[in-house]
Amino acid sequence: MPVTIRPRPAAALAAGLLVLAATACAPGSSAPAAAPTPVPTTSVRTDPAALGDVTLTVWDQEVRGGQDAQMKKLNAAFMAKYPNIKIKRVSRSFDDLKTTLKLALSGNEPPDVVEANNGRSDMGAFVKAGQLLPLNAYAAAYKWADRYPESVRRYSSYTPDGKIFGEGNLYGLPQVGEVVGVFYNAAKLKKLGIEPPATWAEFEAALDKAKQGGEVPLQLGNLDKWPAIHVFGTVQGRSVAPDAIRTLAFGRQGGSWGTPENTHAAEQLVSWVDKGYFNKDFNGQGYDPAWQDFGKGKGVFLIAGTWLLADLSKALGGDLGFMLPPPSHAGAPPVATGGTGLPFAVTAKSPNPDAAAAYIDFITGTEAMKTLTETGNLPVADTALQTVKKGAQKDVFTAFGTAAKADGLVPYLDYATPTMYDTLGAALQDLLAKKTTPAQFLERVQKDYQDFAQGNG
Repeated sequence: MPVTIRPRPAAALAAGLLVLAATACAPGSSAPAAAPTPVPTTSVRTDPAALGDVTLTVWDQEVRGGQDAQMKKLNAAFMAKYPNIKIKRVSRSFDDLKTTLKLALSGNEPPDVVEANNGRSDMGAFVKAGQLLPLNAYAAAYKWADRYPESVRRYSSYTPDGKIFGEGNLYGLPQVGEVVGVFYNAAKLKKLGIEPPATWAEFEAALDKAKQGGEVPLQLGNLDKWPAIHVFGTVQGRSVAPDAIRTLAFGRQGGSWGTPENTHAAEQLVSWVDKGYFNKDFNGQGYDPAWQDFGKGKGVFLIAGTWLLADLSKALGGDLGFMLPPPSHAGAPPVATGGTGLPFAVTAKSPNPDAAAAYIDFITGTEAMKTLTETGNLPVADTALQTVKKGAQKDVFTAFGTAAKADGLVPYLDYATPTMYDTLGAALQDLLAKKTTPAQFLERVQKDYQDFAQGNG
C-alpha cells in the first residue's frame, strides 16, 4: 500500500518538538540535561545600535540556493536595522569551510562569527583550544532557552575542556533543523508503477524495480566520503536500536560496532553495490553533481538531508517528494539521522563579541524563522508556527515533526570522536569500492570509537 504522509496539526508539531526537547537527542542518556551555567549579564550589551561603527566578519557555509537566499535577506535586514554594523560575509562550501576554519581560528585575526560543524573534530577541538567564546551570558540576556529546547542546545554544548559533548557551556546556535530521509521523483515512480514505499522491504523492492526499468535507482556522490555516512546511517537505523546508535554517535562507553545488527547494515549496503542500485562511478562523483543530477531527472531516489529541499524543489517542482526512511516493518517507530544544522559561534578573539552575539540572536529569532521558511529551509525553532505549502516542503516539515514526536532522531555518526569524520568516511568509501569486507569495515570503525571512548572516561 502507498505510504501517506498526512499534514500534522500545528499542535502536533509543537508537541513533537517538546518531546525532542525532553529526550530525543540526549547524549547517552534520557535524563534531562542541565541548562548552561548562569553567568552575570552586567557586562553584556544587547543594544547593537549603541555599539558604534562595527565591521562584523561572518563565515558561513550557506552556499546553495535557498541557504544563500536566507542569509542574504537576513544580513540585509540586520544592516538596515543597525546601519552602524557592516556584515562582511565569507561564504564557503561545507568542505572548504571545514578545511580553512581550523587555520583561521588559530590566527591572530579570526572571523567574528563562524558556522562550525558541531562534531568533536571541529567544535569540540575549537572549544578545547579556547578558540570559541562561551555564550552562556548572552543566552541568559537574550533568553535563548525560551525558544531553543535543551535537546537543540545540547548539539552546541561542550564542557570547557571539549571532552564531553552535549553538556556544559553553550557555544553556538543553529538556524535549521535537519533530518536525513528519502527524496523521490514522483513522476518516475508513477511511470514505473511504484507506490511510495511504506516499509524497508518495499523500498528495496522499489530499487530493484527501478533498476529493471532502466532507471538509476539511487543517486549518490561519494567523492568527498562523508555522503555515504548519511546513507549508511539510514540503512543502520532499520536494524540498530536508536539508543545504541546514540551511544556510538556521542562517543560514550558501552557501545559496539561489531554487532550482528551493524554487520547486517554493512552487508545490505554492499548488496546495493552488487545489484547496481547506485549510479555509475558514484565513489568518484561529487556530492553536489549527484543531487543536481537527481534534480535533472536522473534517478528515482536520493538519500539526503532536508538542506537540499529548496534547490530540489526548484528543479523538480511538484514531482519532488520526501519521506522519512521507511521503517523495518509496518507500524515500527521512525528512526532517522538528524537534529540541527551547523551552529553559528563567536570566536574567542573577536573584538566585537556583543555585536556578534546580537547578530546570532537576529538570524535565529522569530522573524528569521519566517525568512527561512519562505526560502525553502526548515527552521529549528518555531517550526509549528510556520505556514508551508502542500508538497515537498509540507512533507519535510511533517517528517521533522513526526520523527521528533516519536523520539526517532539520532545523531550523525561522525560526531563520535575527533577523528571519526575521516575514519568513517574513508572506511565507507573502501567498503563501497569492495576493497574491504563488512567485518574489516566494522573493525576499523570500532577501533576509532573504542580508543576514544575508553580514554574519554
